[in-house]
Amino acid sequence: MRQSIAIICLGFIFALPIGSNVLAQNNPDWTEPFPPPFRIAGNLYYVGSKGLANYLVTTPEGNILINSDLEANVPMIAASIEKLGFKFKDTKILLISHAHWDHDAGSAKIKKMTGASYMVMDADVSVVESGGKADFQYGNRPDFLYPPTKVDRVLHDSDKVTLGGTVLVAHLTPGHTKGCTTWTLNVTEGGKTYNVVIVGSPNVNPGYKLIHNESYPQIAEDYERMWKVLKSLPCDIFLGAHGSYFGLEEKYALRKDRGANPFVDPSGYKKFVAEKEQEFHTKLAKQQLASK
Repeated sequence: MRQSIAIICLGFIFALPIGSNVLAQNNPDWTEPFPPPFRIAGNLYYVGSKGLANYLVTTPEGNILINSDLEANVPMIAASIEKLGFKFKDTKILLISHAHWDHDAGSAKIKKMTGASYMVMDADVSVVESGGKADFQYGNRPDFLYPPTKVDRVLHDSDKVTLGGTVLVAHLTPGHTKGCTTWTLNVTEGGKTYNVVIVGSPNVNPGYKLIHNESYPQIAEDYERMWKVLKSLPCDIFLGAHGSYFGLEEKYALRKDRGANPFVDPSGYKKFVAEKEQEFHTKLAKQQLASK
């Protein structure tokens, strides 16, 4: 068995081995379905695994899927959608949070199976279409590569993705990747409209150079931009690219009480952003001190 490479990605500590079969064995949460798939609010559903978050937005004209995850996850995602009573083949639009393989490696397979239109933020397009080779940090590492996938629509900051009366807004929140995207939309539940925020990723991965980074010179400035954007977004329902961001398992358990929707958590969102911003500044200061 080839050696695993331990890294922290998107708020998780995990072993990233070379080879998806070994990956699934070492990281069962990545490919283990979150039982069962469920409705978060309105026309927004959770169809991901325990470790990787996927969201289905349903509309009368077809559905929108956010994140494709690993190739091995695609059958699970499809099964989760079908369990909810929807058809996987009705996926008309495929979106991602950012161009790291744990969120977009399955995109080529999903496009082939559904014919969905793949829409990606402009600064991540080259990474997606090169199968990860254009990534500023991991492009020369085979264990981070995946099937290249043609992008059908190039998105820009504040672009809208509209289908069947539902509108999602793509917010460029760069740093983690150059085109990292935070998605917002409104959902209606019990006659009330909620602002949903699906955070791309605020994390600074091990090995990221925040200063003197020739592959990404403006990385620190981009992270600073991200904090401003995230803090400016009105948020009622707090979600993200990983369930660990917003306490998926804990909040799902609270749903059984049939009380207030636990995913409505504006204070949790503000706390999460503040903590991640502080972590960034701590790492930046450490790197600046070490460079003197």
